[in-house]
Amino acid sequence: MRWDGQKPAVDDGALPGLGLPGLVRTVRTPEFAGVTFHEVHARTALSQVPAASQVPFRWSVNPMRGCLHRCVYCFARGTHRYLDLDAGEDFDTQIVVKTNVADVLRAELARPSWGREHVALGTNTDPYQRAEGRYALMPGVIGALAGSGTPLSILTKGTLLRRDLSLLVDAAREVPVSLAVSVAVLEEDLQQTLEPGTPTARVRLGLVRAIREAGLPVHVMVAPVLPWLTDSTDHLDRLLAAIADAGAQRATILPLHLRPGAREWFLAWLERERPDLLAGYARVYRGGSYPHRSYRDWLSARVRPILARHGLDRRAPEASAAGVRWQRAEHSHPATVEVQPTLF
Repeated sequence: MRWDGQKPAVDDGALPGLGLPGLVRTVRTPEFAGVTFHEVHARTALSQVPAASQVPFRWSVNPMRGCLHRCVYCFARGTHRYLDLDAGEDFDTQIVVKTNVADVLRAELARPSWGREHVALGTNTDPYQRAEGRYALMPGVIGALAGSGTPLSILTKGTLLRRDLSLLVDAAREVPVSLAVSVAVLEEDLQQTLEPGTPTARVRLGLVRAIREAGLPVHVMVAPVLPWLTDSTDHLDRLLAAIADAGAQRATILPLHLRPGAREWFLAWLERERPDLLAGYARVYRGGSYPHRSYRDWLSARVRPILARHGLDRRAPEASAAGVRWQRAEHSHPATVEVQPTLF
C-alpha cells in the first residue's frame, strides 16, 4: 500500500474544521477509495461502560471509530456525531484510528489499581474491519490483555481475525477468551446490500470453522434479524443449520435495534430498496428503537425450537478437555447482546 511518506496536508480530503484530539495525520489512499483515515494518538485505551447499561462487563477497547463494514443498520452510527461527523456517509468513510492503542493499553493495565476485569472488543465498531489489515493494532491489544492477566472477548464480522488465531490460542492458555462471529443474512445479494463492506456469510462461516479447528469455542450472533427480510422460518432454519455445520456451540438470535442515527440511515435504505415494508416497520417499531414486545415474543417463540433442533441453545462450559479455559457465559462478551442488541 502506498502509505509510506504521506504527510498531513490541508487539502487531503479531511473534513474542514475537524478537530480531533491527538490528531497526527490524515491519510487517503487508492487502496481505500473514498475513505479518509484520521490517525490519532489516544490518551486512553480502556473505555468504562456505565453501570446503568446493564451489560455484564465494565470495560471495552475500540481501536477505531467509524467502520468500513458500512452496515446500514449499525447501532454505533450515532456515536460519530460526538466527533461532529454525521452518522451516515461519514461513519462509513471518515475512520479514526488510534495508532498507539496497544501502548496506551499496556500502560493502563500495568497500573496497581487495575482489577483485571473482563475487557470486550467489538462493542462499538469492529476491531477486525478491513483497515486492521493495514494498521495491525489487534496483536498488540491481545498481547497487552493476556500479558496482564485480563480476560477478553471479541465480537466480529471480520475474517481478519483468522490472522491472529495463534495469538488467541496462546492467550487462552493464560486468561479466559471468548470469541463470537456475527452472521445474520444467508442470501448473498441481500447481505451485500445491507452490509456492503463485509465478507459474505459463507466466508464468515469459514472463520467459525477455523476458530473451532484452532481448539477455541465460538458463539455466533444472528443479529440483527430484520422483520419481513430475514425472519422467516425457512431462512432461520437454513442459517442455523449452516452455523451448526460450521461447528459453533451456540447462537443468539436478536431482532433489529434502531437507535437514533442508525434508524434514519436504515429507513432511508428501506425506502430505496423495499418501500413496501415501510408501513410494517412503522407498526413494529412505533417510532422507537426497539421492536414492539409482541414482535419480540413472536420471534422468540419461532426461533426456540429451531435453535434446539440444531443444538445451538446450549451454554458454553468453563473449560475444555484441551485445557483452554472458556469464558463463563454470564461474563462473556457475546452475552451482552441479550441486553444491548445489535452491537454493529
